[in-house]
Amino acid sequence: MSNDLELTIDKFTFHVPTDRHYSEGGVWAFWMQPQGKNRIRVGLTDYLQQHSGDVAFVTAKPVGTKLVTGDDLAEVETMKTMLALPAPVNGTVVEVNHALDANPELVNQDPYDKGWIMEIETVQWETDNAKLLDPQSYLAVMKSQVEKELKES
Repeated sequence: MSNDLELTIDKFTFHVPTDRHYSEGGVWAFWMQPQGKNRIRVGLTDYLQQHSGDVAFVTAKPVGTKLVTGDDLAEVETMKTMLALPAPVNGTVVEVNHALDANPELVNQDPYDKGWIMEIETVQWETDNAKLLDPQSYLAVMKSQVEKELKES
């Protein structure tokens, strides 16, 4: 993993790795491109997992599911809420992190590594990626969301 950007507000510190792209809704996408295939790994951002609480269950779409950007790729149940995670790209689910079946808390403990949710083989990575946020832009969106929440509380 590359260097992280960090945002500390109040007693919370949020990490944003610089080697991936982000949706405004808090899903990260890491382009893997193994063996000449356009494959991305996706998961929850550090901010989204901290904001949502302890993860109790992750129910990902099964391997072979075709996704269009915005389709639900997984449901994450936490102690606070139920999240429907939108797909950040078009493609097909090619792998699901089955470690989350027995240890869903990996999403909280290690959201950018062991807590990944699935891998998607993309059909148009360059086009989809252009619609995602770079790390600096996501950091700005996240900062705005955190500051808004603090004002409302």
